[in-house]
Amino acid sequence: MPSTPSPHAALAAASALLLTAACAPERARDPFTADGRIIAFSGGDAGASRACFTCHGLAGEGDGRASPRLAGLPAGYLVRQLGDYADGRRADKVMRQIAKVLDHDARMAVAAYYAALPAPPPAHAPAGAADAAAARLYLAGDPSRGLPACASCHGAAGEGRGDANPPLAGQPVDFLAEQLHRWRRSERRNDPQNVMLTISRRLTPSEVERISRYAAGLSPTTAPAGEFQAASR
Repeated sequence: MPSTPSPHAALAAASALLLTAACAPERARDPFTADGRIIAFSGGDAGASRACFTCHGLAGEGDGRASPRLAGLPAGYLVRQLGDYADGRRADKVMRQIAKVLDHDARMAVAAYYAALPAPPPAHAPAGAADAAAARLYLAGDPSRGLPACASCHGAAGEGRGDANPPLAGQPVDFLAEQLHRWRRSERRNDPQNVMLTISRRLTPSEVERISRYAAGLSPTTAPAGEFQAASR
């Protein structure tokens, strides 16, 4: 007859099973998608040719033109944007292809990586006194046209307010202007209650460019002009 294992042997076997179970998920993780930095520099499942840094810079600073800075943006906002790219609510051929192949864990990891990076300083001085009209629209809006202040959602210094209202400070001027034009054309449809669609269609093309330049030149340490008060939220 087979011998009965000793209590010590049974305890050792149980401990080994528990250790194996605890370590299994760690071994099963793909090293190319487990760390946000690796995804940013390798592309993860999207492939090396589509690695984030090729457009968004080595430090997440953006390219100064069409590709935005990612450094310092809220992780929740970045995860949401990847989801919106994947399902088409934010139209972009390149980003749609990348976002669709990144699973939720990969999106969370790369978003956390970029959120933890320090935001770069603005590429140019804020328009401020050089464009008082842009400053007024940004900080106070225009109640006569139903335009709320940009600052009411994005902060007087462009610092952003939570996951739904990203920072604008330090973003490329061309990128900010292009986003307003995309909202105007309904190519971007991922804002709550179509707020940005409404705002973009009430701005003139000239105002779009001037507000974009003003916002891009802000920084979280920029002191807002005291004479302006936000018109509404």
